[in-house]
Amino acid sequence: MSTENALYTILVEKIKHDALVLPTLPEIALKVRESADDPDINLNRMSDIISQDPALSIGMLKVANSALMGRSVKVETVNQAVTRIGLREIKSIATAMAIEQVFVSENEIVAMHMKSSWQKTIDVTSVAIALMTFYLKDNKHTSLGLDTIALGALVHNIGVLPILTEAENHPDVFANPTFLQQAIVKLGSKIGAAVTQAWGFSEEFSELVESWSDLTVLPTEVHYLDFIRAGAVYHGIFKNESTQEALLRSYVGKGIMPDEGFMKTEEFIEMYESARSMFI
Repeated sequence: MSTENALYTILVEKIKHDALVLPTLPEIALKVRESADDPDINLNRMSDIISQDPALSIGMLKVANSALMGRSVKVETVNQAVTRIGLREIKSIATAMAIEQVFVSENEIVAMHMKSSWQKTIDVTSVAIALMTFYLKDNKHTSLGLDTIALGALVHNIGVLPILTEAENHPDVFANPTFLQQAIVKLGSKIGAAVTQAWGFSEEFSELVESWSDLTVLPTEVHYLDFIRAGAVYHGIFKNESTQEALLRSYVGKGIMPDEGFMKTEEFIEMYESARSMFI
């Protein structure tokens, strides 16, 4: 049996028996999520918790000062950032900002692949957030929210982590990036859904992770999947041109974008760059 097939078989068997080692949610994200669910939490206490993590503090300031928040006055403290973002949204946004911490490895080759995967995740997420921002301007009463799409998009490819970690035990696999990508395409969504479940995320997030690349799942109403898939179209992850065109037509039909060329406009690109600046 080839090394590639051996790895694939190992992954499938571990998934089947719930034996795959899954990444853990960063401790600071756990603290924020638990605190956000406390009915007695207040803005000052939440600010104190977030301030314990320098990287998360910087991330929250970037979000609060981004064009997405629609404010011209710059905030300079974590307390001001939390106040601007709001307790309802802070749970998802803080978790999203902490996700980068799981894309790390002490193995040089694995770390390189994880860094590449994280960059692709940021690219898709930035498109999803930018497009959602425009959509919300004209659809103020929708149940969809920026905090949910930010977190959903940042975990949409989380299944790549256990695959790369397992592949670390089979160094020859990294010499065959085509196979590695095939393993990620075939198993990533299923594994990713398992990760979100292990992290205690709602079923909504697990469904997003498991379904975003399955184009047989086509919601008739505007859905978070649409925004993640728009990011995949924008960055050429869906490589089939007819698939790209069909998806863009459907987004125009749903009112997500005014026309099929919207994501090429200066207006959209400016918003995309603003969203991306929160993660770099």
